[in-house]
Amino acid sequence: MSLDQLGRFKITGTLGKGAMGTVYRAHDPLIDRTVAIKTIGCAGLSPAEAKAFEARFYSEAKSAGRLNHPNIVTIHDAGRTDDLAYIAMEYLNGRTLQEILDAGVTLPVERCAEIAARIADGLAFAHANGVVHRDIKPANIMVFDNGTVKIADFGVALIPTGSQTMDGMTCGSPKYMSPEQINSSKVDGRSDIFSLGVVLYEMLVGRPPFTGDNLNAILFQVLNSAPPLPSSYNPGLPQGFDRIVARALAKNPDKRYQNAGQMAADLRKWRRIVKASQKELAANDPSLSAGAAGKNAIWSTPLVRYGLPAILIAGLASWALLHRDMPATPTGTSSPGLATVDPAPTPPTVAAVAAPLAAQAETKPEPLAVAAPATPETALAAPLAPPPADGRIRLAIAPWGEVRVDGRMVGVSPPLNELRLPPGKHSIEIRNGDFAPYRRNVDLAPDASLRIKHKFE
Repeated sequence: MSLDQLGRFKITGTLGKGAMGTVYRAHDPLIDRTVAIKTIGCAGLSPAEAKAFEARFYSEAKSAGRLNHPNIVTIHDAGRTDDLAYIAMEYLNGRTLQEILDAGVTLPVERCAEIAARIADGLAFAHANGVVHRDIKPANIMVFDNGTVKIADFGVALIPTGSQTMDGMTCGSPKYMSPEQINSSKVDGRSDIFSLGVVLYEMLVGRPPFTGDNLNAILFQVLNSAPPLPSSYNPGLPQGFDRIVARALAKNPDKRYQNAGQMAADLRKWRRIVKASQKELAANDPSLSAGAAGKNAIWSTPLVRYGLPAILIAGLASWALLHRDMPATPTGTSSPGLATVDPAPTPPTVAAVAAPLAAQAETKPEPLAVAAPATPETALAAPLAPPPADGRIRLAIAPWGEVRVDGRMVGVSPPLNELRLPPGKHSIEIRNGDFAPYRRNVDLAPDASLRIKHKFE
Protein backbone atom coordinates (compact mmCIF):
# COMPACT_ATOMS: atom_id res chain seq x y z
CA MET A 1 0.00 0.00 0.00
CA SER A 2 1.28 3.46 -0.90
CA LEU A 3 1.83 5.82 2.01
CA ASP A 4 0.88 8.68 -0.28
CA GLN A 5 -2.80 7.95 0.25
CA LEU A 6 -5.10 6.67 3.01
CA GLY A 7 -8.66 6.42 1.83
CA ARG A 8 -9.53 9.78 0.34
CA PHE A 9 -6.78 11.54 2.29
CA LYS A 10 -3.53 12.57 0.58
CA ILE A 11 -0.53 12.19 2.90
CA THR A 12 1.62 15.35 2.97
CA GLY A 13 4.00 14.62 5.84
CA THR A 14 4.79 12.64 9.00
CA LEU A 15 4.03 14.24 12.36
CA GLY A 16 5.40 11.50 14.60
CA LYS A 17 4.89 8.12 16.19
CA GLY A 18 1.95 7.53 18.48
CA ALA A 19 1.27 4.77 20.99
CA MET A 20 -0.73 2.84 18.40
CA GLY A 21 0.97 3.82 15.14
CA THR A 22 2.24 6.65 12.96
CA VAL A 23 0.62 10.08 12.86
CA TYR A 24 0.54 11.82 9.46
CA ARG A 25 -0.36 15.25 8.17
CA ALA A 26 -2.80 14.90 5.27
CA HIS A 27 -5.10 16.84 2.95
CA ASP A 28 -8.83 16.15 2.82
CA PRO A 29 -9.89 16.98 -0.77
CA LEU A 30 -13.59 16.63 0.06
CA ILE A 31 -13.68 19.80 2.15
CA ASP A 32 -10.19 21.16 1.32
CA ARG A 33 -8.60 21.15 4.77
CA THR A 34 -5.53 19.80 6.53
CA VAL A 35 -6.07 16.94 8.96
CA ALA A 36 -3.96 14.73 11.19
CA ILE A 37 -4.30 10.99 10.62
CA LYS A 38 -3.44 8.41 13.25
CA THR A 39 -2.91 4.86 12.02
CA ILE A 40 -2.70 1.41 13.53
CA GLY A 41 -1.10 -1.49 11.70
CA CYS A 42 -2.55 -4.98 11.72
CA ALA A 43 0.17 -6.63 9.59
CA GLY A 44 2.01 -9.46 11.36
CA LEU A 45 -0.79 -10.07 13.84
CA SER A 46 -2.86 -13.18 14.05
CA PRO A 47 -6.46 -12.83 12.88
CA ALA A 48 -7.67 -12.76 16.49
CA GLU A 49 -5.07 -10.15 17.49
CA ALA A 50 -5.81 -8.02 14.45
CA LYS A 51 -9.51 -8.12 15.22
CA ALA A 52 -8.93 -7.10 18.85
CA PHE A 53 -6.66 -4.19 17.92
CA GLU A 54 -9.02 -2.99 15.22
CA ALA A 55 -11.95 -3.14 17.62
CA ARG A 56 -10.02 -1.06 20.15
CA PHE A 57 -9.07 1.41 17.43
CA TYR A 58 -12.67 1.89 16.31
CA SER A 59 -13.71 2.16 19.95
CA GLU A 60 -11.46 5.20 20.19
CA ALA A 61 -13.02 6.74 17.09
CA LYS A 62 -16.55 6.11 18.35
CA SER A 63 -15.78 7.49 21.81
CA ALA A 64 -13.85 10.59 20.78
CA GLY A 65 -16.14 11.27 17.82
CA ARG A 66 -19.00 11.94 20.23
CA LEU A 67 -17.06 14.68 22.01
CA ASN A 68 -17.69 18.12 20.52
CA HIS A 69 -16.03 20.53 22.95
CA PRO A 70 -13.61 23.48 22.53
CA ASN A 71 -11.06 21.78 24.81
CA ILE A 72 -11.10 18.40 23.01
CA VAL A 73 -9.60 17.54 19.63
CA THR A 74 -12.30 16.98 16.99
CA ILE A 75 -12.54 13.62 15.17
CA HIS A 76 -13.52 13.94 11.49
CA ASP A 77 -13.52 10.40 10.08
CA ALA A 78 -12.35 6.81 10.53
CA GLY A 79 -11.70 3.97 8.13
CA ARG A 80 -9.45 1.14 7.02
CA THR A 81 -7.19 0.60 4.01
CA ASP A 82 -5.58 -2.84 3.61
CA ASP A 83 -3.60 -3.50 6.80
CA LEU A 84 -3.99 0.02 8.22
CA ALA A 85 -6.93 1.38 10.17
CA TYR A 86 -6.93 5.15 10.56
CA ILE A 87 -8.67 8.05 12.28
CA ALA A 88 -8.69 11.53 10.71
CA MET A 89 -8.79 14.30 13.28
CA GLU A 90 -8.38 18.03 13.68
CA TYR A 91 -4.89 19.22 12.71
CA LEU A 92 -3.37 21.14 15.63
CA ASN A 93 -0.68 23.64 14.75
CA GLY A 94 0.48 24.21 18.29
CA ARG A 95 2.85 22.86 20.92
CA THR A 96 2.30 20.16 23.48
CA LEU A 97 2.56 21.04 27.14
CA GLN A 98 5.41 18.53 27.28
CA GLU A 99 7.39 20.58 24.74
CA ILE A 100 6.83 23.73 26.79
CA LEU A 101 7.97 22.08 30.03
CA ASP A 102 10.97 20.44 28.33
CA ALA A 103 12.07 23.86 27.07
CA GLY A 104 12.46 25.00 30.67
CA VAL A 105 9.71 27.61 30.42
CA THR A 106 8.55 28.84 33.84
CA LEU A 107 4.81 29.30 33.51
CA PRO A 108 3.20 31.93 35.77
CA VAL A 109 0.96 30.47 38.48
CA GLU A 110 -2.16 31.99 36.95
CA ARG A 111 -1.33 30.42 33.56
CA CYS A 112 -0.82 27.00 35.19
CA ALA A 113 -4.23 27.36 36.82
CA GLU A 114 -5.93 28.37 33.57
CA ILE A 115 -4.38 25.50 31.56
CA ALA A 116 -5.40 22.97 34.21
CA ALA A 117 -8.92 24.47 34.44
CA ARG A 118 -9.44 24.15 30.69
CA ILE A 119 -8.24 20.55 30.75
CA ALA A 120 -10.72 19.93 33.57
CA ASP A 121 -13.48 21.53 31.47
CA GLY A 122 -12.80 19.08 28.63
CA LEU A 123 -12.63 16.12 30.99
CA ALA A 124 -15.90 17.11 32.67
CA PHE A 125 -17.61 17.06 29.27
CA ALA A 126 -16.05 13.72 28.30
CA HIS A 127 -16.97 12.10 31.61
CA ALA A 128 -20.55 13.37 31.31
CA ASN A 129 -20.67 11.55 27.97
CA GLY A 130 -19.36 8.29 29.42
CA VAL A 131 -15.77 8.59 28.12
CA VAL A 132 -12.65 8.27 30.30
CA HIS A 133 -9.38 9.39 28.68
CA ARG A 134 -7.02 7.18 30.78
CA ASP A 135 -3.83 8.79 29.49
CA ILE A 136 -3.81 12.45 30.60
CA LYS A 137 -0.22 13.69 30.45
CA PRO A 138 1.62 16.79 29.13
CA ALA A 139 2.30 15.11 25.76
CA ASN A 140 -1.46 14.83 25.21
CA ILE A 141 -2.23 18.47 25.99
CA MET A 142 -1.99 20.99 23.14
CA VAL A 143 -1.39 24.65 24.05
CA PHE A 144 -1.82 27.48 21.56
CA ASP A 145 -0.50 31.04 21.49
CA ASN A 146 -4.04 32.44 21.72
CA GLY A 147 -4.59 30.67 25.05
CA THR A 148 -6.58 27.73 23.68
CA VAL A 149 -5.95 24.36 25.34
CA LYS A 150 -7.07 21.02 23.85
CA ILE A 151 -6.90 17.43 25.05
CA ALA A 152 -5.45 15.28 22.29
CA ASP A 153 -5.36 11.55 21.62
CA PHE A 154 -8.17 9.73 23.33
CA GLY A 155 -6.01 6.74 22.33
CA VAL A 156 -6.87 4.62 25.35
CA ALA A 157 -10.39 5.93 25.89
CA LEU A 158 -13.06 3.34 26.53
CA ILE A 159 -16.84 3.52 26.91
CA PRO A 160 -17.32 2.24 30.48
CA THR A 161 -20.61 0.50 29.65
CA GLY A 162 -19.13 -1.38 26.70
CA SER A 163 -15.49 -2.19 26.00
CA GLN A 164 -13.10 -3.63 28.55
CA THR A 165 -9.34 -3.20 28.77
CA MET A 166 -7.94 -5.80 26.40
CA ASP A 167 -6.37 -8.84 28.10
CA GLY A 168 -6.21 -6.95 31.41
CA MET A 169 -3.75 -4.46 29.91
CA THR A 170 -3.04 -1.46 32.12
CA CYS A 171 -3.32 1.68 30.02
CA GLY A 172 -1.59 5.01 30.57
CA SER A 173 1.85 6.49 31.22
CA PRO A 174 3.43 5.35 34.53
CA LYS A 175 4.24 8.78 36.04
CA TYR A 176 0.68 10.00 35.40
CA MET A 177 -1.33 6.83 36.12
CA SER A 178 -3.80 6.62 38.98
CA PRO A 179 -3.41 3.94 41.67
CA GLU A 180 -6.49 2.12 40.40
CA GLN A 181 -4.98 1.92 36.90
CA ILE A 182 -1.82 0.34 38.30
CA ASN A 183 -3.90 -2.15 40.26
CA SER A 184 -5.99 -2.92 37.14
CA SER A 185 -9.09 -1.94 39.10
CA LYS A 186 -12.20 -0.43 37.58
CA VAL A 187 -11.59 3.21 36.64
CA ASP A 188 -13.87 6.17 36.09
CA GLY A 189 -13.45 9.90 35.60
CA ARG A 190 -11.71 10.26 38.95
CA SER A 191 -8.72 8.44 37.45
CA ASP A 192 -8.33 11.29 34.94
CA ILE A 193 -8.60 13.77 37.82
CA PHE A 194 -5.63 12.08 39.54
CA SER A 195 -3.61 12.32 36.30
CA LEU A 196 -4.56 15.99 35.94
CA GLY A 197 -3.34 16.55 39.51
CA VAL A 198 0.03 15.12 38.47
CA VAL A 199 0.15 17.44 35.44
CA LEU A 200 -0.77 20.48 37.59
CA TYR A 201 1.93 19.56 40.13
CA GLU A 202 4.52 19.35 37.35
CA MET A 203 3.51 22.75 35.94
CA LEU A 204 3.72 24.42 39.36
CA VAL A 205 6.94 22.76 40.50
CA GLY A 206 8.83 21.96 37.29
CA ARG A 207 9.03 18.24 38.02
CA PRO A 208 6.47 15.42 38.36
CA PRO A 209 5.54 14.25 41.87
CA PHE A 210 6.40 10.60 41.21
CA THR A 211 9.85 9.73 39.85
CA GLY A 212 12.24 6.82 39.97
CA ASP A 213 15.11 5.03 38.26
CA ASN A 214 12.87 2.29 36.92
CA LEU A 215 9.24 1.43 36.28
CA ASN A 216 8.76 -0.45 39.55
CA ALA A 217 10.09 2.48 41.58
CA ILE A 218 7.68 4.90 39.89
CA LEU A 219 4.69 2.60 40.34
CA PHE A 220 5.58 2.06 44.02
CA GLN A 221 5.60 5.82 44.59
CA VAL A 222 2.24 6.30 42.89
CA LEU A 223 0.72 3.62 45.13
CA ASN A 224 2.44 4.45 48.43
CA SER A 225 4.25 7.80 48.51
CA ALA A 226 2.92 11.28 49.26
CA PRO A 227 5.06 13.88 47.45
CA PRO A 228 6.01 17.18 49.12
CA LEU A 229 3.49 19.98 48.71
CA PRO A 230 4.12 22.23 45.69
CA SER A 231 4.78 25.17 48.05
CA SER A 232 7.78 23.24 49.43
CA TYR A 233 9.47 23.98 46.09
CA ASN A 234 7.80 27.33 45.46
CA PRO A 235 7.28 29.14 48.81
CA GLY A 236 5.44 32.02 47.12
CA LEU A 237 2.69 29.69 45.92
CA PRO A 238 -0.73 30.36 47.51
CA GLN A 239 -1.80 27.63 49.90
CA GLY A 240 -4.99 27.04 47.92
CA PHE A 241 -2.97 25.30 45.19
CA ASP A 242 -1.54 22.89 47.77
CA ARG A 243 -5.10 21.97 48.68
CA ILE A 244 -6.18 21.49 45.08
CA VAL A 245 -3.20 19.24 44.31
CA ALA A 246 -3.62 17.27 47.54
CA ARG A 247 -7.28 16.58 46.83
CA ALA A 248 -6.63 15.58 43.20
CA LEU A 249 -3.79 13.22 44.24
CA ALA A 250 -5.66 11.39 46.99
CA LYS A 251 -4.91 7.67 46.69
CA ASN A 252 -8.55 6.82 47.45
CA PRO A 253 -10.81 7.95 44.57
CA ASP A 254 -13.60 8.73 47.09
CA LYS A 255 -11.41 11.44 48.64
CA ARG A 256 -10.61 13.16 45.33
CA TYR A 257 -12.71 15.65 43.46
CA GLN A 258 -15.74 13.66 42.44
CA ASN A 259 -16.00 15.45 39.10
CA ALA A 260 -13.64 17.56 37.02
CA GLY A 261 -15.99 20.55 37.10
CA GLN A 262 -15.36 20.94 40.85
CA MET A 263 -11.62 21.03 40.26
CA ALA A 264 -12.01 23.60 37.46
CA ALA A 265 -14.05 25.85 39.77
CA ASP A 266 -11.41 25.74 42.54
CA LEU A 267 -8.62 26.44 40.06
CA ARG A 268 -10.41 29.53 38.74
CA LYS A 269 -11.13 30.81 42.27
CA TRP A 270 -7.46 30.77 43.16
CA ARG A 271 -6.46 32.13 39.77
CA ARG A 272 -8.64 35.18 40.46
CA ILE A 273 -7.04 35.59 43.89
CA VAL A 274 -3.54 35.47 42.35
CA LYS A 275 -4.46 38.07 39.72
CA ALA A 276 -5.97 40.36 42.36
CA SER A 277 -2.81 40.04 44.44
CA GLN A 278 -0.64 40.90 41.44
CA LYS A 279 -2.69 44.04 40.79
CA GLU A 280 -2.27 45.08 44.40
CA LEU A 281 1.48 44.54 44.22
CA ALA A 282 1.68 46.54 41.00
CA ALA A 283 -0.40 49.37 42.53
CA ASN A 284 1.89 49.56 45.55
CA ASP A 285 5.03 49.42 43.39
CA PRO A 286 4.69 51.06 39.94
CA SER A 287 7.98 49.45 38.85
CA LEU A 288 6.27 46.06 38.90
CA SER A 289 4.51 45.82 35.55
CA ALA A 290 1.43 43.67 35.07
CA GLY A 291 3.35 41.49 32.62
CA ALA A 292 6.12 40.75 35.09
CA ALA A 293 3.82 40.20 38.07
CA GLY A 294 3.91 36.42 38.03
CA LYS A 295 5.74 33.55 39.58
CA ASN A 296 8.93 35.56 40.12
CA ALA A 297 7.28 38.89 40.96
CA ILE A 298 8.84 39.12 44.43
CA TRP A 299 12.31 39.51 42.90
CA SER A 300 11.22 42.65 41.05
CA THR A 301 9.76 44.47 44.07
CA PRO A 302 11.46 46.86 46.54
CA LEU A 303 11.94 43.89 48.91
CA VAL A 304 15.13 43.04 47.06
CA ARG A 305 16.29 46.57 46.36
CA TYR A 306 16.02 47.62 50.00
CA GLY A 307 18.00 44.79 51.55
CA LEU A 308 17.92 41.82 53.89
CA PRO A 309 15.44 43.03 56.57
CA ALA A 310 12.72 43.42 53.96
CA ILE A 311 13.48 39.97 52.56
CA LEU A 312 13.06 38.55 56.07
CA ILE A 313 9.69 40.29 56.32
CA ALA A 314 8.61 38.67 53.05
CA GLY A 315 9.86 35.27 54.22
CA LEU A 316 7.88 35.53 57.48
CA ALA A 317 4.77 36.53 55.53
CA SER A 318 5.15 33.49 53.25
CA TRP A 319 5.65 31.22 56.27
CA ALA A 320 2.56 32.62 57.95
CA LEU A 321 0.52 32.12 54.77
CA LEU A 322 1.55 28.47 54.48
CA HIS A 323 0.80 27.65 58.14
CA ARG A 324 -2.18 29.87 58.92
CA ASP A 325 -4.66 26.96 58.86
CA MET A 326 -2.48 24.50 60.80
CA PRO A 327 -3.22 24.10 64.54
CA ALA A 328 -0.36 24.49 66.96
CA THR A 329 1.29 21.13 67.63
CA PRO A 330 3.99 20.63 70.28
CA THR A 331 7.35 19.50 69.00
CA GLY A 332 7.60 15.74 68.76
CA THR A 333 3.81 15.17 68.77
CA SER A 334 1.32 14.64 66.03
CA SER A 335 -2.27 15.55 65.33
CA PRO A 336 -4.82 14.19 62.84
CA GLY A 337 -4.07 15.18 59.25
CA LEU A 338 -0.61 16.59 60.02
CA ALA A 339 2.83 15.09 59.69
CA THR A 340 4.81 14.62 62.95
CA VAL A 341 6.93 17.67 63.76
CA ASP A 342 10.54 16.73 64.41
CA PRO A 343 13.48 18.94 65.43
CA ALA A 344 14.49 18.89 61.74
CA PRO A 345 11.08 18.88 60.01
CA THR A 346 10.66 17.59 56.48
CA PRO A 347 8.55 19.46 53.93
CA PRO A 348 4.81 18.81 54.30
CA THR A 349 3.36 16.34 51.82
CA VAL A 350 0.10 16.22 49.93
CA ALA A 351 -1.10 13.55 52.39
CA ALA A 352 -0.79 16.05 55.24
CA VAL A 353 -3.54 18.23 53.81
CA ALA A 354 -5.59 15.65 51.90
CA ALA A 355 -7.56 14.25 54.86
CA PRO A 356 -9.52 17.39 55.88
CA LEU A 357 -10.24 18.49 52.32
CA ALA A 358 -13.58 16.70 51.95
CA ALA A 359 -15.04 18.65 54.87
CA GLN A 360 -13.56 21.89 53.53
CA ALA A 361 -14.69 21.34 49.95
CA GLU A 362 -17.42 23.96 50.15
CA THR A 363 -15.38 26.44 52.18
CA LYS A 364 -14.74 29.68 50.40
CA PRO A 365 -10.95 30.24 50.09
CA GLU A 366 -9.54 33.13 52.03
CA PRO A 367 -8.03 35.99 50.02
CA LEU A 368 -4.30 35.70 49.51
CA ALA A 369 -2.46 37.82 52.04
CA VAL A 370 -0.13 40.32 50.42
CA ALA A 371 2.55 41.97 52.51
CA ALA A 372 2.75 45.73 52.09
CA PRO A 373 5.88 46.67 50.16
CA ALA A 374 8.81 47.68 52.30
CA THR A 375 10.11 51.22 52.10
CA PRO A 376 13.53 52.55 53.09
CA GLU A 377 12.03 53.78 56.39
CA THR A 378 10.56 50.39 57.36
CA ALA A 379 13.31 48.18 55.98
CA LEU A 380 16.23 49.85 57.75
CA ALA A 381 16.51 52.04 60.82
CA ALA A 382 18.43 54.67 58.90
CA PRO A 383 16.76 55.98 55.70
CA LEU A 384 18.38 55.03 52.41
CA ALA A 385 18.71 57.26 49.39
CA PRO A 386 16.08 56.33 46.79
CA PRO A 387 17.46 54.10 44.04
CA PRO A 388 17.96 55.53 40.54
CA ALA A 389 14.86 55.46 38.39
CA ASP A 390 14.62 52.22 36.42
CA GLY A 391 14.77 52.06 32.65
CA ARG A 392 11.99 50.46 30.65
CA ILE A 393 12.19 47.89 27.81
CA ARG A 394 8.98 47.22 25.88
CA LEU A 395 8.73 43.78 24.25
CA ALA A 396 6.99 42.77 21.02
CA ILE A 397 7.81 39.08 20.45
CA ALA A 398 6.03 36.79 17.97
CA PRO A 399 4.78 34.17 18.36
CA TRP A 400 6.38 33.82 21.84
CA GLY A 401 9.77 33.72 23.50
CA GLU A 402 11.44 32.89 26.81
CA VAL A 403 13.03 36.11 28.11
CA ARG A 404 16.33 36.02 29.97
CA VAL A 405 18.00 39.08 31.50
CA ASP A 406 21.66 38.79 32.44
CA GLY A 407 21.35 35.01 32.19
CA ARG A 408 18.28 34.73 34.45
CA MET A 409 14.87 33.59 33.21
CA VAL A 410 12.28 36.32 33.91
CA GLY A 411 9.21 35.15 31.98
CA VAL A 412 7.59 34.40 28.64
CA SER A 413 6.54 37.07 26.14
CA PRO A 414 3.63 37.31 25.61
CA PRO A 415 2.13 37.84 28.20
CA LEU A 416 5.28 39.57 29.50
CA ASN A 417 5.36 42.84 27.55
CA GLU A 418 7.60 45.13 29.59
CA LEU A 419 10.80 44.94 31.63
CA ARG A 420 11.84 47.41 34.34
CA LEU A 421 15.59 47.26 34.89
CA PRO A 422 18.04 49.33 36.93
CA PRO A 423 20.29 51.69 34.95
CA GLY A 424 23.38 50.15 33.46
CA LYS A 425 24.42 47.42 31.05
CA HIS A 426 22.26 44.31 30.58
CA SER A 427 22.26 41.33 28.24
CA ILE A 428 18.84 40.35 26.85
CA GLU A 429 18.29 36.90 25.34
CA ILE A 430 15.03 35.58 23.89
CA ARG A 431 14.57 31.90 22.99
CA ASN A 432 11.93 29.93 21.13
CA GLY A 433 12.44 26.19 20.66
CA ASP A 434 14.82 25.30 17.84
CA PHE A 435 15.05 28.85 16.44
CA ALA A 436 18.29 30.77 16.78
CA PRO A 437 18.17 32.84 20.00
CA TYR A 438 17.77 36.60 19.72
CA ARG A 439 20.44 38.44 21.75
CA ARG A 440 20.92 42.12 22.44
CA ASN A 441 23.09 44.10 24.84
CA VAL A 442 21.63 47.34 26.18
CA ASP A 443 22.95 50.20 28.27
CA LEU A 444 19.99 51.77 30.06
CA ALA A 445 20.05 55.30 31.35
CA PRO A 446 17.75 56.30 34.26
CA ASP A 447 14.16 56.68 33.03
CA ALA A 448 15.21 55.50 29.55
CA SER A 449 12.76 53.64 27.34
CA LEU A 450 13.51 51.37 24.38
CA ARG A 451 11.72 48.69 22.40
CA ILE A 452 12.75 45.16 21.42
CA LYS A 453 10.78 43.69 18.54
CA HIS A 454 11.52 40.25 17.15
CA LYS A 455 9.67 37.55 15.20
CA PHE A 456 10.87 33.93 15.15
CA GLU A 457 10.42 32.47 11.66
